[in-house]
Parts: sequence; structure tokens; C-alpha cells
Amino acid sequence: MNGSDALQTDVSRLEKPALIVGLLALVISVGGGLHSPVQFFRSYLRGYVFWLGVALGCAAVLMLHHLVGGRWGFVIRRLLESGTRTLLVMAAFTVPFLLGLRFLYAWADPVRAHAETAIEDKALYLNVPFFIGRTIVYFAAWMLLAHFLNKWSLEQDRTANPALTRRLQNLSGPGLVIYGLTVTFASVDWVMSLEPSWFSTIYGMIFMVTQALSAMSLVIVITLLLSKTEPLREMVTPPALNDLGNLLLTFTMLWAYLSFSQFLLIWSGNLPDEITWYTARATGGWAWIAVLLIVFHFAVPFLLLLSRFVKRRIRLLSAVAAGLVVMSLLDMFWLLAPAYDRAGPRFHWLDWTAVIGMGGVWFWRFIAQLKRAALVPLHDPRMARGAGHHG
Repeated sequence: MNGSDALQTDVSRLEKPALIVGLLALVISVGGGLHSPVQFFRSYLRGYVFWLGVALGCAAVLMLHHLVGGRWGFVIRRLLESGTRTLLVMAAFTVPFLLGLRFLYAWADPVRAHAETAIEDKALYLNVPFFIGRTIVYFAAWMLLAHFLNKWSLEQDRTANPALTRRLQNLSGPGLVIYGLTVTFASVDWVMSLEPSWFSTIYGMIFMVTQALSAMSLVIVITLLLSKTEPLREMVTPPALNDLGNLLLTFTMLWAYLSFSQFLLIWSGNLPDEITWYTARATGGWAWIAVLLIVFHFAVPFLLLLSRFVKRRIRLLSAVAAGLVVMSLLDMFWLLAPAYDRAGPRFHWLDWTAVIGMGGVWFWRFIAQLKRAALVPLHDPRMARGAGHHG
């Protein structure tokens, strides 16, 4: 059995179960939504923002690899490319989200919008037609970037044309700028506007780092599942894993730095309107969620990822990465849920079915796309040049 056949066997057995579980969970969610539409759309938004973030994080890390090179990128490049091709599925998931705007945002409800001065003052920006138009622009930009990142990479597999490497590099520089701008505006639109009287200039950066961290974490876990498959097996070496661990450590530190910087600037500035956002998330039961994030989203993975022993062993590194995926999901819940319920965390069963449903369909699409090409971009000239360092 060759490498392609092994991949087909290993991955195909997960493809259909992922789709079945995902669709079943979504059907259950819709059933719950008929009884409680408000809770359905709130849970849906949390799952939607998380899984879209994973897809966008894959695009960001992929463009970073094209710009800086490095053997680490060739280990996970096909996984990242497959992740970007899930954007089509996430675009389809946007339709229910847009249909439920009035259940999610005070500014989308005409009665509530006219009752609050803070919303009326921002009506030129926060209105449903303009919101939908911006969402279309975001997805057009993301899918266009993903299209060319995949098109030229797969074309290089067929033609072995080294000029395509330069083309991918030339795209990735402006692409990261476009990614940064669109994700910043999208995070303001979809999450920050849940509380329209509050704002933060660092919010978009926090979302960008969170997306990159969750994408890297998930990709490392999937690398463990495929680490025995040729030709990936020859590339999952301790030095390559060490590089992946270092990158994961970097994103973990950036997440902590930006999150603390936002808190420090608002708290030290004694800004009453902005402080209320933190007091809602640092009192009652929400305080325990904040402590969990500090300990298990930063402190524990930070200490573990300092160790070369952990980073050079795929199972240990994957365990840390799996924990970070869970913590990223909890972080998203902590960011969104207090906008509706400040008394404390209440996990509704729709929260779980929405995340599992979209996650199952996401993985189905991811696996289907992963089978389209070889697991390693063999004709990229930079891979041969980097072999000496990791050989």
C-alpha cells in the first residue's frame, strides 16, 4: 500500500462519521431552536465564530509559512490548505447567522435600537443592510485568498514550477494585511457589537492571535493522527516538532500579552464605560472561567512548551495542543456569553450541539479536501534546501 492509499484508508474512516455526527447535532440544534430561538442563535454564534476562526487561522499560518519559509511549514502545509478550503462550508453557515441578527444584537432590533442612545449614535455603521454587506466583503476577500493559495500550491505539485513559490510569497504579504483588516472589522461587527457601548482598539489583534493559536493547536493534533502515514512520517522529526512547539508557544505568549495589555490599559486608565466589560467577566461564576483561562490557556501550556522534551515528542505536544483547543473554545464562550448573562456561566445543551454540529461538518469538509493532494508539497524548492537542518 502506498502513501496515498494509506491516507485514503486512515482518513476515509473518519469522513462519514464526522458528517453524520455533525448533521445529527445540527438537526437537534434546529429542533431546540424552534422551542427557544434566542438561545439557539446565541449558541450558534459561539460555535460559528470558533470554527470560522480555525479556518481563518489556517489561512494566516499558511501565509506566514510562505513568507518566512521553514521546514516546520512543510509538515503541516497540506493540513493548513485543507483548513482554508472549509471556508465554503463556513460561508453556508453564515446564512442562519444573518437570519438571526435581531435575536443577537440590540442594534438589529428597531425597538431596542431607538431606546438606547449609544446604539442610535452608531446607527450609520450598525445597521442590518451595511452589516450584511460587510460580511459579504469579508468572505469574498477570504475565499479569494484561499483560492489562489491552494490553486498555485496544487499547480506546483503538477508542474514543479519553482516560480510559483515566489508567486505565493508575493500573495502572502498583502494577504496578511487583508486578513488583519478584515478580521479586525469582523470581530468588531460580530462580537464587540454585542455590547455596542464598549470598544477596544486591541480587540482585533486578540482575535487574530486566538485564531492562529486554535488553528495551530488543531493541526498539531491532526498531525499526530497522520504521523504514521507516508510521506509525512519521514518529516515528523523531533526538530520539526520542536519548531511547531515553538510556534505554538509564541502564539500562547501573544494571546496572554494582548489579553493582559487590553485589561491593563482599560483598568489603569480608569475608563468607566470600558471597565464594565471586565467587571461582568470577573465577578461571580465568570471569575472562575477567567482563572481557568489564565492557568490552562497560558500558565500550564507556557511552562510545558518551554521544555524541549515535550516539544520533541508528538504525543506530548499533541496533548498540550488538544488542551489549547478546549481552552480556546472556553475563551470564546467567556468573550461572548456575558454579553447576555452576567449572573454567571450557564452551559445550555444547545451550546454543545451547535459546536459539535458545525465541527462535524467542518471536519468532513476538511478530510474531503485533504484527500485531494499528497500530504507533502514535494516540488517546493525550499523544502529541499531545508532538509539539511532537519535531516
